[in-house]
Amino acid sequence: MRELNLALFVIEAIGYFGIMAALLHFRARIGLGAFLTALGVMHFMETYLAAVFYVELPFGVVSPGSSVFFAGKLMLILMLYMQEDAAVARQPIYGLFLGNILTVSIAWVLQFHIPVDLSPARSADFGFVNEMGWLMLWGTALLYIDALGIILLYEKLGQYIKRWVVLRFTIAGIVLLTFDQIGFFLALHYFVGVPLYVFWGGWIGKLLAVCIYSVLFALYQIMIRRQGATIAHRSVRDVFQDLTYRERYNDLVSRNGLDAITGLPDRNRMEAEGAGLVAASLERREDLSVLLIDADNFRRINSTFDRIIGDEILKSIAAEILSTLRPTDRLFQFGGEEFVVLCPRTNHPEALLLAAHLRWHVSAAVRSPANMPVTVSVGVASIGDDAATFNSLIAVADDRLYEAKNNGRDCVVGRDGLLPRN
Repeated sequence: MRELNLALFVIEAIGYFGIMAALLHFRARIGLGAFLTALGVMHFMETYLAAVFYVELPFGVVSPGSSVFFAGKLMLILMLYMQEDAAVARQPIYGLFLGNILTVSIAWVLQFHIPVDLSPARSADFGFVNEMGWLMLWGTALLYIDALGIILLYEKLGQYIKRWVVLRFTIAGIVLLTFDQIGFFLALHYFVGVPLYVFWGGWIGKLLAVCIYSVLFALYQIMIRRQGATIAHRSVRDVFQDLTYRERYNDLVSRNGLDAITGLPDRNRMEAEGAGLVAASLERREDLSVLLIDADNFRRINSTFDRIIGDEILKSIAAEILSTLRPTDRLFQFGGEEFVVLCPRTNHPEALLLAAHLRWHVSAAVRSPANMPVTVSVGVASIGDDAATFNSLIAVADDRLYEAKNNGRDCVVGRDGLLPRN
């Protein structure tokens, strides 16, 4: 009997891995959804079998639901990561996590119905549903940790045994399934009353399953993929950020408030930071100046060439301004071809010198496709004599920029009027 159970155990593991690996391998033809769906529909069956169905093997009592199917699911999630990336592998991790929570929540709500018993022998067993619900919740939480952990450990091992892909696959599986066995057995013992001696049989069963899956994985690498598995080249931190959607958050934060063309902080960021800088400067009785910069004849550049060329010129202007500014200065995209520079601890004469340097630097470095210099006009305003609020400073600088445009462009206008070009 034990030998028959062991043979069936091995056949189940081979069959499960073979079918799932085939779905994964042909995902480009049949779609990844087939693999993900097959992976997900087994979860309730795995939990149910782990709670009530056990067989005796030569090394102890084992539940195929836990030792064969759950262990296989975890190893296949790792395979999915190895063949795709963390952004793809996190899909079943979060899908299973949220789907199982939804299942348990619906089962809990259903208990508030007043059911109709069509057959006394077929009445709903909500005691069993509740028991399975708690196991599903606990198993789902463990699965989330297991899936993240096995991928991160696989990558961490890559720092030491980079080219031993199958060995990394095996070690990661052994460690995480040992952790899972400890965590899930505690729930089985508490909720279902599974005896303690079953722990050891289940643990050995999971280790045996890992060994079977590792051999099958090695054969898959040699006979089917041929080119071998992906060799780790990313840091564990990067992978963790991908798995936990952290990179999406970082990308959102980094892009929020940035101009789409130049990548500079936009007008909203300028208004939020500018008011605070002016208020802080006034409180500390420090100087602060504003430079409002406009690219000359930019509409003509867009109409003569095209907007793509115009965007590249805007990027070049922004880059030249940035390279000239001091570390304490802040550059913003004001709108269109206009830029604003906030200069803390800078009085009006110093701001005029900086503006003149920026004007010269841009005209010397930036050229149109016709090899003509691209110039800028600058209006300068400073707190104190010019204005006492951020919006007022911008308004004064804008008036002076308009004056610079009327004076033939390619010039700087400050409190005392036009600054000599040379």
